[in-house]
Amino acid sequence: MPSFNKILIANRGEIACRVMRTAQALGYRTVAVYSEADGDARHVQLADEAVCIGPAPVGQSYLSVQAIIDAAQKTGAEAIHPGYGFLSENADFARACEGAGITFIGPTVEAIHLMGSKRLSKLAMLEAAVPCIPGYEGAEQDDATLAREAARIGYPLMIKASAGGGGRGMRLVNSPDELASQLRTARSEALNAFGNGELILEKAVLRPRHVEIQVFGDCHGNIVYLGERDCSVQRRHQKVIEEAPCPVMTPELRQAMGEAAVKAARTVNYIGAGTVEFLLDASGAFYFLEMNTRLQVEHPVTELITGQDLVAWQIRVAEGQPLPLRQEDIQLNGHAMEVRLYAEDPAAGFLPQTGEVLRWEPALLPDIRIDHGLVEGQTVTPFYDPMLAKVVAWGATREEARRKLARAVEDCVLLGVKGNQRFLADLLRHPQFAAGEATTDFIGEAFGADASLSPQRASASELAVAAALLYQASATASAHQGGLAGWRSAGNAPWNLMLRQGEQKHGVELAVQDAGRQPRLLAKVGETEIAVRLLDADGRWAAVELDGIRRRVAYHQRATQLWLFGQHGNLELQDVTHEPAGAQNGAGSGTVKAPMDGAIVEVLVSEGERVGKGQLLVVLEAMKMEHPLKAGVDGVIRRVQVSAGDQVKSRQLLVEVEEAL
Repeated sequence: MPSFNKILIANRGEIACRVMRTAQALGYRTVAVYSEADGDARHVQLADEAVCIGPAPVGQSYLSVQAIIDAAQKTGAEAIHPGYGFLSENADFARACEGAGITFIGPTVEAIHLMGSKRLSKLAMLEAAVPCIPGYEGAEQDDATLAREAARIGYPLMIKASAGGGGRGMRLVNSPDELASQLRTARSEALNAFGNGELILEKAVLRPRHVEIQVFGDCHGNIVYLGERDCSVQRRHQKVIEEAPCPVMTPELRQAMGEAAVKAARTVNYIGAGTVEFLLDASGAFYFLEMNTRLQVEHPVTELITGQDLVAWQIRVAEGQPLPLRQEDIQLNGHAMEVRLYAEDPAAGFLPQTGEVLRWEPALLPDIRIDHGLVEGQTVTPFYDPMLAKVVAWGATREEARRKLARAVEDCVLLGVKGNQRFLADLLRHPQFAAGEATTDFIGEAFGADASLSPQRASASELAVAAALLYQASATASAHQGGLAGWRSAGNAPWNLMLRQGEQKHGVELAVQDAGRQPRLLAKVGETEIAVRLLDADGRWAAVELDGIRRRVAYHQRATQLWLFGQHGNLELQDVTHEPAGAQNGAGSGTVKAPMDGAIVEVLVSEGERVGKGQLLVVLEAMKMEHPLKAGVDGVIRRVQVSAGDQVKSRQLLVEVEEAL
């Protein structure tokens, strides 16, 4: 049987930290690998040893099989845990570990190869009589064949990257005239994300639930299932909320799905942690979707309701030990829910965000678990998936878990980079989700008008707090410079402050009523007057009293910039009171700028070409997703500043369009 004392984690971020936590608790030494962009990352700081494996792009670092094998050999790591994503489902990587005499903490090469292909795995499931969705899984991949098969299957249908996951390379096609363009996009995303452009087609199952079964096998022939997870709340086929157990599950259905999942795992003599995913329709019929041959992002909800550490199980199985429990010993207790905290702006079409993490304070509450890889001061780059953390709650009932999770999400302080907390909290509080009725169409059908999906103006209360903090900073600076401990010397005349939030400007009239140690101020925003008393401010938290109500507010200030953790999460304000008029005029709608750091995948226009408003001009790739950039006006291309393959920075000018008059 294999034996090891040191484990290299071939991953980054929260999953690397999570694996290290269990490995170190079990007495193993751990090794982190990191790219040049991740030198100060939390997973590097937590490991016993760390090795730089290359530049920031994943192809030169986290996807470099040889660099990771070399790091293991250099540090004497006898085992490698792949986490999820990156090389976790790469059969060649598992084979390379085997060839180097290193234990791969995961399934066999054969299982990864078969189940890693949606096409091949579906063929195997059909042969094993596991229920499957009608579709096309053939080897012929030309457009003509796919169009012919699509007509046979019927519309609507799903295009899926055979090697894919996480919603990449997946497209819903409603009619034949959409097929060609969706095939092109799906292939491009699949090649970029997985290095494999092979596609399958499936009949679209409308408004299903996405339910997955956690399976585990050992090298002694034992395979069990540890209940199910409902992952129906999705956006663009990416999971947003996961919970266990499924709200509509019955003991009979759980047993049927569990036994089907075990049957799927037995077809490949499965060893280790795996997840068999199904679509469940309203009638109770279920269909095999895919099998993931790794630990899932959402594995914590299973851990919370079973009381088991699945990473510990993985390590135990990799050492050749039998599973710690038999099927009849596995018990489910209570309810657990998880959400994924992303660096993205829901009000800007969920555009991924980059930048410095100025503040990060995860909520510390009973029955809350937060898996994260963040440290203050680190930079969120465009090179990796924008997921920052997972917030997980346990409750005796589903309602208790939901309520605890909503509060925890709202209490996680993230400043400097926009996050999706308000979107997540609003989802958790939506009546349809609270009733347990959400399907995979929930966000698209029932959530499109939510306030979190539109730009939000700073509230009068938030602007009043910002003005008070700026007053305090000015007063402190004046005192340090030997001046009077006050904002100005013009008597009691109010000071007119101008704050900019994005492209919006807000005026705040501030009157100082008491300039003492705990200043009392009167802020006027439009017609709204708010009495503000600043009780304390230490650079991280401010204690304020607004119209007699006390509260704590997280903040960060840098010169004239102020970040508040407001009711919609990260709120960035700039003091532009003394800025020259016209200094911040925005670019016209004829300019196209990069919305984030990234790489240019394709430039579809040339100088002198006439274009229409809404026409696709450039495709930008960032955080493993393609982002189409379109013309804002009708006109003529005046200048093209980039070419395919260029790396660009956020707000960099890409294309100029001269507006047609």
